[in-house]
Amino acid sequence: MNTANIVEIYCIFDEFCKIFDPELKKHLIDVPGKHRRNRKSRVSDAEIMTMLVLFHTSHFRDLKTFYLGYICQHMRSEFPNSISYNRFVERQTKVALHLLLFLQTCALGKCTGMSVIDSTPLVSCHIKRAHMHKTMRGWAAKGKCTMGWFYGFKLHLVINDKAEIIQWMLTPGNVDDREPLKNEKFTKCLFGKLFADRGYISQSLFDMLFVDGLHLVTKIKKNMKNSLMNLYDKIILRKRAVIETVNDELKNVCCIEHTRHRSIDNFAVNLFAALIAYNLMPKKPQMNIEIIDKSRIIA
Repeated sequence: MNTANIVEIYCIFDEFCKIFDPELKKHLIDVPGKHRRNRKSRVSDAEIMTMLVLFHTSHFRDLKTFYLGYICQHMRSEFPNSISYNRFVERQTKVALHLLLFLQTCALGKCTGMSVIDSTPLVSCHIKRAHMHKTMRGWAAKGKCTMGWFYGFKLHLVINDKAEIIQWMLTPGNVDDREPLKNEKFTKCLFGKLFADRGYISQSLFDMLFVDGLHLVTKIKKNMKNSLMNLYDKIILRKRAVIETVNDELKNVCCIEHTRHRSIDNFAVNLFAALIAYNLMPKKPQMNIEIIDKSRIIA
């Protein structure tokens, strides 16, 4: 990421914080007898948010090496008021709410009437060490995916035809893939057709979504009777695999999954910043539906 993009991202976060911080102070609860410090920090919340998003677009795999070896050494001109790494870790947990609200209000894409849904596991530790894992205890759970058993979470994603994330939900690893679609808050921004794999097959779920104006399109299993499907939908269903590329970029480029978290707060900050970083990327894998000539397709 070049300097111009860093300045642009910082300006976006800075404008967001100027609106969000006054509203946050209005809802703070004053505890009697407790003094609240109002001293201004050396590093602003917008700078912390920019560093976190920058980390997920870099080639670094751990935050400490990125901050001490890159930010403090090579980006002194962009971030002149550096702080210690321990203080930086404390500050990143304080901007978790900022990142979450920015993700929900500014970073997510818009539904275009053609969406794809899938889930991907976020492993917290090796399955053999699940009984002694303490960091995510009470939050994570054992689950099973196509790669086998795992211990952690499931990230449910919905993308549009431009591969922009338009909806997401984090659940324990033992939650069924179809469960988020039963939540009205999850599907209220979706319309048109929703393409999914065979794991989302459910007649009751199809009927419920169809009443709300959402057409669930999936392939059929081997033991199911064949049903008529529009040829255009069949072609788009083959392009559903683009969401696997999105999951791959989130894990291997944005570093959304690793087992070095020492608190649930740091895990949440890492997740929010990674989703923002992905949606801010200028190039994303697209479905290329423009190359399909509908006039030559006979339904």
